[in-house]
Amino acid sequence: QVQLVESGGGLVQPGGSLRLSCAASESIFSIYAMGWYRQAPGKQREFVAAVTNGGSTNYADSIKGRFTISRDNAKNTMYLQMNSLKPEDTAVYYCTKHRGSSWLSALDAWGQGTLVTVSS
Repeated sequence: QVQLVESGGGLVQPGGSLRLSCAASESIFSIYAMGWYRQAPGKQREFVAAVTNGGSTNYADSIKGRFTISRDNAKNTMYLQMNSLKPEDTAVYYCTKHRGSSWLSALDAWGQGTLVTVSS
């Protein structure tokens, strides 16, 4: 069972930036599509972004143009660069792994989450 560990969350002012990281425990990380979900207080978990094993990306409309997902297969690590943050981006952000190389494949692993708070 692959282990996913997120880091990089914290408190940031509106308009600021943060970069989240997700480290995977397995060297076969490069085979799978990966992604980010988030859950705001009192709301359902929602899709944020995904990246295929080849680097193709998909974004939720709410963050398009502000967030960038990327991966470094050599380091078994995925990133989420978040710019122009808004208070509504406040949430616990989860790293996810897909069962296959496409983001259309089912999710089969989740990290423990990292809290991002956007507030002045």
